[in-house]
Amino acid sequence: MSKPIFELVNELPTNNLTVSMLRSLDFVAPGEWNNLVGFENTIRTVTGETDESLIQQIGERAIYLYNDRSQGYQRAMWLYQTVDTTDKALGAAALASKVGESIPLLGFLNKVTPKADKAQTIDLSLKLVAELVAFCQINGIPGDSIGDFVASLGEYSGESLMRMVALVCVDGLIPLGPDFIMKVQSNLSQTTPQDLERNSTFQNINNEIPGGSSAGKLGFINQSFDSVKGWMSNLVTSRNLTPEKVVSNLQRVVQIADDKLDYLAAFIDVSTNYYEHTGTQTLARRLIERAVAEI
Repeated sequence: MSKPIFELVNELPTNNLTVSMLRSLDFVAPGEWNNLVGFENTIRTVTGETDESLIQQIGERAIYLYNDRSQGYQRAMWLYQTVDTTDKALGAAALASKVGESIPLLGFLNKVTPKADKAQTIDLSLKLVAELVAFCQINGIPGDSIGDFVASLGEYSGESLMRMVALVCVDGLIPLGPDFIMKVQSNLSQTTPQDLERNSTFQNINNEIPGGSSAGKLGFINQSFDSVKGWMSNLVTSRNLTPEKVVSNLQRVVQIADDKLDYLAAFIDVSTNYYEHTGTQTLARRLIERAVAEI
């Protein structure tokens, strides 16, 4: 890993398009996500501690744990970063100057095209698998522990819950519609190992996915989605989520004409990194909680 954990947390933006997008999804899980940035600030907030020497001790222990390669923290961070950066093709630089404004997309549409449903299905499924494997890495359990992950989803809160909310909303409902769960299942059943091998996200995280061969990994991806679909369906039903409701909240952040909505998911892919942002916050919290327990 190129950067220490304290630097990654210190460099988290207080406000950009990713932060604005996540704030616009607060209606799904009100008050759950607070954009916690800064390593020392995170220690103070997570622990409630004010003693400077103890804060220093906790920070040093958290950094030590992150640097210990026998632990899974760096692999988890790499997964959060990698599933986000793969999609960032063109346009991120062009957007940088417009962050925080409402963004008219017309000049941008020639650089961003909507993904085919199958490509979107594979990307959503791989993000889900990355979440599962990262969860296992952080908790020091085998990477194929689907049951443990599904059981923990009911306990998800804060930045971890917001990451899954964003996955459902911006990688599920917006690009694939209200029946995205059925659509993903249908598309996955028609996906071949060769389709998977052509996907750039899969190429990058392939070695982290349990299953051995590409066919075995596809089986694991199918099993993972099948296990989490109940949780996703419950989130959609209990919050009465629709693509229209999600988009109307997002339109406070991004000015986009209704006839261009099929581009919105592609635009979000290119211009936000919600997995890496909230993943960094999740890791920092887990490291600090463990450091406190050990001290």
